[in-house]
Amino acid sequence: MFTRVVEITTKAGKSQEVANTISTKILPVLRKQVGFMDEEVLTSDMESNRILALSFWQKKEDAERYQRDEYSKIREMLSPFLESEPMVKTYNVHTSTPHKIATGKAA
Repeated sequence: MFTRVVEITTKAGKSQEVANTISTKILPVLRKQVGFMDEEVLTSDMESNRILALSFWQKKEDAERYQRDEYSKIREMLSPFLESEPMVKTYNVHTSTPHKIATGKAA
């Protein structure tokens, strides 16, 4: 399993709008992508303009296809709310209880 972590800094007072946009407009797009498994959105309780969006994919290639084919449209959807360019990082999933992956057993 593979994950994309998108670190988002919103304009002041816009974090809830971004989180809601992810839930209502972006999640339906993600669900249509080959290999997409799950999305988690974390809003900071210490920095009100910070959000982490974690998407989980079956394979790295699935996440790369999404990045190449769809991410620019998603980024454009969020642009009115953003203070700066989102930072995208990728990781192999080592352990995940919700996804039933044991330590070191991710594909």
